Amino acid sequence: MRRRPVNHLSPTAHRRRPARVAGRSRSMGPVAVAVVLPVAVLVGLMVGLLAIGITMAGIFLLVNVLPVLVVGAVAIGVGRRRARRRRELRHGGAGLAPLPGRQAALPRPDRVWAHAQQRFHRLRSDYAAFECDAMQVLRLPALADVTVPSTGRFVDAFAEAQALDTDAFPGPGHATAFVAAVDRAERAWRAAREAAERIRLSGLDPAERATVERIIKLLTTARDSDNEPERLAAYTRARAELTKLDAAGVLHVPLPAQAALDEAARGQLPA
Repeated sequence: MRRRPVNHLSPTAHRRRPARVAGRSRSMGPVAVAVVLPVAVLVGLMVGLLAIGITMAGIFLLVNVLPVLVVGAVAIGVGRRRARRRRELRHGGAGLAPLPGRQAALPRPDRVWAHAQQRFHRLRSDYAAFECDAMQVLRLPALADVTVPSTGRFVDAFAEAQALDTDAFPGPGHATAFVAAVDRAERAWRAAREAAERIRLSGLDPAERATVERIIKLLTTARDSDNEPERLAAYTRARAELTKLDAAGVLHVPLPAQAALDEAARGQLPA
């Protein structure tokens, strides 16, 4: 029989081979650690930065956005409550009747009358100032002519208020009539002045307009002159020209204006 070849390696040699292999594997451990450790550090750093970014974003939202959202929510809530309250007041809510409005206290009749009296006295002063000033009469002749409809209405309304004017409170009924008359007189005065401003000298022919303009220049010279003879002469000529126009019916010169010019022509300044 053939003999099997004898293996000269001892059993100890068979056991040492795995030992060398194991030794080689253990010698590669530090290399793996050197490769894996930077990766782990990098991953950890990225995770940390991501966490910090999320935290900062949350803080930004908390500080800047959240208050705006809260204020907006509160405003919306208040607006809805007000709208609901208005609907309830208009139509009555569930089981609630709309609140009755408080009536304003009526003004005392004597105070209303006193205020109307002050207005009427101011109107009377304005009308008197116009009638005493020949210069204004020449510039607004329609306001002194009762044949002009607007002026005639004012004169009637003024006379009515004048007849109802009293020194003391006359009682509720009389006071109400006086207040209404003053209202009409004030409206009529404004309308008459506006009409006179529009008309001015348009109703006169060229020669009459030239005469009026000449009288206005004489009155201006008389009022502005420091020379007494010149001033008196200008007033005298203006008074004569106005008398002719009034006599011819070209324009009406109120008596107070004529009296003021007469005093000025005699050497007394008009009031």
